[in-house]
Amino acid sequence: MQDERCHCERRVSELAIVYLGLGSNLGEREENLCQALTLLSPKVNLEEVSSIYETEPVPILYRDKEQPLFLNLVCRIITDLPPEELFHLAKEIETNIGRVSSFPNAPRIIDIDILFYDTKIMETQNLSIPHPRLHDRAFVLIPLAEIAPDLVHPKLGKSIAQLAKDVKGQKGVRKYKGGFDVSAICGRAL
Repeated sequence: MQDERCHCERRVSELAIVYLGLGSNLGEREENLCQALTLLSPKVNLEEVSSIYETEPVPILYRDKEQPLFLNLVCRIITDLPPEELFHLAKEIETNIGRVSSFPNAPRIIDIDILFYDTKIMETQNLSIPHPRLHDRAFVLIPLAEIAPDLVHPKLGKSIAQLAKDVKGQKGVRKYKGGFDVSAICGRAL
């Protein structure tokens, strides 16, 4: 007998493994990272979070102001959100925490970047996957290598461990005191 209570087709969502990079160099940096993770966690499955690293800011060539040091981490999530929706969620969280638009590489209260979305390669006006500069950024590769050393960059064909070993600027990336257990720093389980 056919069940007539539902005449709709059920959409089966595909789950994607995604790596996000988070950074903050304004305000209460640790709390900003924790707040971002907390706001992400109801919308995605937060699988693993790297240690927190204190890092040198990317140099600003046309500004003569010094920037505060960043705190950075990388997390692995599982989500059914398509890349564009995840991007909009990240921007919404940044805005909710207090980020305002500014010039490139400006100091920021929070920054959330999609580094990898499965093995997807895509380029739109607002979104590039994989992140176009991650292979040049020690502050991304070192925490990423901590949680996904064998992940292979789909464009470059190299593992994250290899990219992290070869990247310049490693000395500007230091494990942050107390950055070993993000859930303890946040004061709540993720």
